[in-house]
Amino acid sequence: MQVFTYSEARQNLAKLLTLAQTREVEIRRKDGSLFSLKAKQQTKRSPFDVPGVNTNATTADIVAAVHESRET
Repeated sequence: MQVFTYSEARQNLAKLLTLAQTREVEIRRKDGSLFSLKAKQQTKRSPFDVPGVNTNATTADIVAAVHESRET
């Protein structure tokens, strides 16, 4: 784990983010506060991949609703 001071982190943000992709990076302030930076795992899901909704609608109900919406 690599530790940066606040000033170093601010001056080298691009390098810091690149390092954080592969390992945990710490940033230490003058007052002793310590912060940890770690990249989040990306999911390879589509934003349209949503769970289905169970209804009591039948295929005939849906077809009738589509026909009705096209008439007006």
